[in-house]
Amino acid sequence: MEPEKELKLRFRFDKVVSKPVDAIQKSCEKLKSSVEPDYRIKITELYIRFSIGMLQREKYSPNLKITLEKMEDGNTYIKGIYGPDPVLWFFFMFLHGVVALVFLIFTAVVYSKWSLGQPFKFDLMVMLTMTIIWFLLYFIARLNRSKGISQMKELEELFNKVIED
Repeated sequence: MEPEKELKLRFRFDKVVSKPVDAIQKSCEKLKSSVEPDYRIKITELYIRFSIGMLQREKYSPNLKITLEKMEDGNTYIKGIYGPDPVLWFFFMFLHGVVALVFLIFTAVVYSKWSLGQPFKFDLMVMLTMTIIWFLLYFIARLNRSKGISQMKELEELFNKVIED
C-alpha cells in the first residue's frame, strides 16, 4: 500500500484471504477487547470498521471500512476503503456541493448578461473564485490525508492481525 502516490482521496484495495468470514469476524471480536482504548472495531454482519480511538483521534484520522464477501471455494473476498471520519467527509462533500451550485448559478447569470449585452465581469470573478476554492478544497483534503498516513498504516497493521490470526 502506497497512499502517498495515490491521486484519489479515499484509498481502496481488494484482497482474497483463505480464511472464512466467520473466522475473520471471530478474530475481530477477540482483537476488539485487547485494543479498545487505542482503536475502535465495529462489526456489523459482513462489514467491519476500524478507527482510531478517542484519545488519539485527530480531525484527519482515517477509518478503514472492510466489506467481507463469501466465495464459493470457502475463501473470503475483502474490499477495503480508507477514508476520513464520516462527519468530516459529509462536510467536505457539502462544501463541494455549495461551490458547484454557486458556480452553476453564476454560469447562468453570465450567460444571461452576455445575451443581453450587460457587463458580467463581477460574475466571471465569482466563477473564477469558485474554481480556486474547489482546487483549494482538494489540496486541503490531500494535506489532511497525508497527515493521517501514519494512522492509516496503524489501521492496516490491525487489519493484518485479523486476517493472519
